Amino acid sequence: MITTRLLLLLFLCTNSFLDEGEIIRWNDTRKLSWTDFKGPIEVESDAAAVTASGITFSFAIRKTDDKITNFEAQAEAHFYTQKSWFIKDRCNNYILAHEQLHFDITELHVRIFRYRLEQLQVSQHIKTQLNALHREINKELAEMQNQYDAQSQNSIHKEEQVKWEAYVAENLKKFEAYKSQ
Repeated sequence: MITTRLLLLLFLCTNSFLDEGEIIRWNDTRKLSWTDFKGPIEVESDAAAVTASGITFSFAIRKTDDKITNFEAQAEAHFYTQKSWFIKDRCNNYILAHEQLHFDITELHVRIFRYRLEQLQVSQHIKTQLNALHREINKELAEMQNQYDAQSQNSIHKEEQVKWEAYVAENLKKFEAYKSQ
């Protein structure tokens, strides 16, 4: 007897992104524009702009006679328009490029995640492994996003900004085989 139980779990970096309006999937031919930043400005923030992006993750488990026999997993980089915002008189194309790189860093981590997912072997603990891997990649993503802002001083340090752009481009290329089709 073959039974298939589809377990679809939607995980996001922050659960508050659920049902939050338009979501833009990362695509190397579509760059962000200021019209994508539709969220309310956080007046208490010192930021000129905020990019809300995250990893959407789902997986399906196949069981035969209550034994896990296979799994499929999907991960995507998404930009959340209603959580992203900018202050028009403080922003320009240079700042937009900084914000785009935040989204690109999310895509980089999706590719790394897909690579790691491919390395997993089917086991009776696969759900635990998938969830742990998802938590791990989100932690690494948050750390890199914070490191990027700290080193570039939120884009003020132009030399560091250029270094980050090169680093992310190089690594996106390195993991190109894991780019979404």
